[in-house]
Amino acid sequence: MKLLAPLGDEVSVWMDAPPAEVWDLVSDVTRIGEFSPETFEAKWTRGSTGPEVGAYFAGHVKRNGVGPTYWSPCRVTACEPEKVFEFSVGTDAITVNNWGYRLEPKDGGTLVTEYFRLQPALPTRLYWLVLGPLRGRTNRRGMRTTLERMKAVVEK
Repeated sequence: MKLLAPLGDEVSVWMDAPPAEVWDLVSDVTRIGEFSPETFEAKWTRGSTGPEVGAYFAGHVKRNGVGPTYWSPCRVTACEPEKVFEFSVGTDAITVNNWGYRLEPKDGGTLVTEYFRLQPALPTRLYWLVLGPLRGRTNRRGMRTTLERMKAVVEK
């Protein structure tokens, strides 16, 4: 029996579009406000202008779509065109979690998987012990919403 929920999760949606079209959406952080129910805008920062490993951006977040907003600093940690786009959330010194998208050609389209994983540090484990089930459900719903909204755009 597991005492803690896994420190992450993922949701996959098949899209009737080639990986190149899907890649253009998942790797353009300035478009996230069109898709995410929580991150309503993002901008490249620190001189970054596009997706590449080491590029910085900030996401403007409204947790659960309500309440106060805040900016989350992010850094691209994996960037393989048409395959994977991943970024860490946190400061230069501390990563809180990682989010990403995996793209897999499948059945003439693309299987797109959005995922997150929390860092295994003790404060994160304590947070997840208390709020993990609720936050996990919210994250799964948010990932599904994001992917379904992207699907609607690429399948137009």
